[in-house]
Order: sequence, then C-alpha cells, then structure tokens
Amino acid sequence: MPEAITNAVSWHFARAPASPVATFPGLTVERTGPVARFVLRGREPIAHAAGAALALELARKVGRVIERDGLAALCLGPDEWLLLGPPEQESKLQQRLNAALQSLPHSLVSIGHRDVAFVLRGSAAADVISAGCPLDLRVASFPAGCCSRTLLGKAEMVLWRSEAHVFRIETARSLAAYVDEFLTLAARNNS
Repeated sequence: MPEAITNAVSWHFARAPASPVATFPGLTVERTGPVARFVLRGREPIAHAAGAALALELARKVGRVIERDGLAALCLGPDEWLLLGPPEQESKLQQRLNAALQSLPHSLVSIGHRDVAFVLRGSAAADVISAGCPLDLRVASFPAGCCSRTLLGKAEMVLWRSEAHVFRIETARSLAAYVDEFLTLAARNNS
C-alpha cells in the first residue's frame, strides 16, 4: 500500500526539492520543486506591459492559462494573474516586470516561498481531485488550459488542467500536508 506522498516535515523547508512520485492505479502524484511564483494585480495596461516584458501574452479571460517557454500566466480574476516560471529565473523575471510596470499602478508580489504544487497525471486524476473539489472536472466543462481558484476538501487551491489527464494544484505551504493526505486517501479509495 503506497505511503503518504511526502513527509510532512519536509514542508518546513521553503525550497524543498521535488518529491518522489507516488503511484496509484491510473494516477501518479508528484510535488514539484521550487518554482518562481508571482501574483500580479492591475488593469488592462498592466496585462499588456507585463506580457511584453515576459514575451508571454497574459490571458484576459478569467479561468484561462497561457504558457510558453516554461512560463505560465493563469488568469484568476479580471485584474489578477498567477505567474509561474523556472526558479532560476525568479530574479530576472521580477526585474523585467518591475522595469516594465514601474510607472503603472499595480501590485506584484513574489510568493515562491509561500506556495507548493502537486502535479497529478493519469486517467484517475480528475476522479481523485473530484473527491474533494466542487468543480465539474469533465473535459467538456473544464478543458485543458483552464484554471480556477477552488477547494480540495478544506484547503484553498488553484487548480490548473494543463492536459486532459494532467492537473496542477497550487496551495499554501501550510496546507501541503493536508492536501498530501487528502490526495493519498482519495487515490486509495479510488483504486
């Protein structure tokens, strides 16, 4: 019987490496390593300027994701984006964004240390997440390229479907052990 996906003690380390993959029937689960994460808030000129600085158009439609060359922009609200990128580019990305946005009213907050991510792959991924998520995760309702701020059990998360059977969960580091245990139990019950 597979053990919990990660050791809860490891969540105390802000830059913990990627965890080993846990495998269940129809599902693999992995906690990613460090990621450059930013929350960007601002109106239309901000989206345009930030997109130009990153060479990545920011989605304007809430719930959509644009990704290119290892960067992703998740539109979480009419004026809010979660920006993800490689950890080694965090400083460079922040400098580019700060330079492009300096004369515009905005908020840019680095949250790479605050959040962690789980990646679920396989035909059972949607069923396991649905055990605690109120969203309709059928492909017709929540296709690849969609994201949403939602819940997994009692944990707040951002859910991103990058492919038909691949999901990414972004959640607060303080909730990681809970999410880990929830996914483990849901995967066992789904077997």
